[in-house]
Amino acid sequence: MKKSVISIALLALATAAAGSAFAGEPDAAIGRVLDTLKYKYEVDSDGDYQLVFEMDDDRTQLVFVRSNVETYGSHNVREIWSPGYKSSSPQFPALVANRLLEDSNDSKLGGWVKQGDVAMFVVKVDANASAEVVSDAIDAAAKSADAIELEMTSKDEY
Repeated sequence: MKKSVISIALLALATAAAGSAFAGEPDAAIGRVLDTLKYKYEVDSDGDYQLVFEMDDDRTQLVFVRSNVETYGSHNVREIWSPGYKSSSPQFPALVANRLLEDSNDSKLGGWVKQGDVAMFVVKVDANASAEVVSDAIDAAAKSADAIELEMTSKDEY
């Protein structure tokens, strides 16, 4: 695993900045889905599932499957996050923000959000989505975030 402890710590801070009230126990239901898919994961201090995927050109990509389920009306939604860009300041440069908006427009699943100084690609799925739907969402998040990270930084931090 290429990820540095510093990168994970920075990402944890960005995740905390999201303002989620949930922290603690992982959602066993999504854990079973990830087990069915035979994905290797760790559970972070918020109870979210952290996965690292091998990408093309010896790159890796970090993905979080959130344990917290959000609701809107009758919808129960689970979020899948993948970081793709870290700003050197609290504000994203205008060119970066515009590029992320363009990429969100082109994406079939998900879009970019700002979590502190980190741009996260987020795919939202039904909280009870099938393993196939969860796998597709994870794949979309990982590929989209890794492509932007490569384009904008030429690095493999996440």
